[in-house]
Amino acid sequence: MAEEFKRLSRDLVAKGAIIDYYQDTIQVPNGNIVKWDFIQHKGAAAVVPVDEEGRLIMVKQYRNALDRYTLEIPAGGLNGAQEPTRDAAARELSEETGYHAEHLELLLSIRTTVAFCNEKIDIYLATGLTEGKQHLDEDEYVNVGAYTLEELTEKIYAGEIQDSKTVAAVLAYKDKYGK
Repeated sequence: MAEEFKRLSRDLVAKGAIIDYYQDTIQVPNGNIVKWDFIQHKGAAAVVPVDEEGRLIMVKQYRNALDRYTLEIPAGGLNGAQEPTRDAAARELSEETGYHAEHLELLLSIRTTVAFCNEKIDIYLATGLTEGKQHLDEDEYVNVGAYTLEELTEKIYAGEIQDSKTVAAVLAYKDKYGK
């Protein structure tokens, strides 16, 4: 028996700066009609910048949803659905950290919250870094620091880093390039 889900409608509830919130009406395989929340996201890019000493460049910033500061890899939303994620990753690296990368390589792609959101983040490895000046948005307050892979791994397993893109990126980098 084929399990078939059929979207009967998608109604916009609220339009935001970063996301749009919809309520979907879905017919599930047994014929019942249910309401599901759906968050539409324009997509994002992130970057794991690694300096010549093998340290990862991280950003510390306040996150309103958690009401605290978090330690993360540099990242940001796409300027539009058609913007190449590689371009967005280079832009965010420069804006948030001031660094520029000679090489950008796709490390992995993640879907952050598949139960109700379509957000996709392409995460790049940035090497051949040269230092420059931050170009922050007027609402951004970002501190930059360099950490060893061991320090970041410890912070992940101690629960100090919980941001999903950062956890995935650091552990993927460790698996692929770590010693």
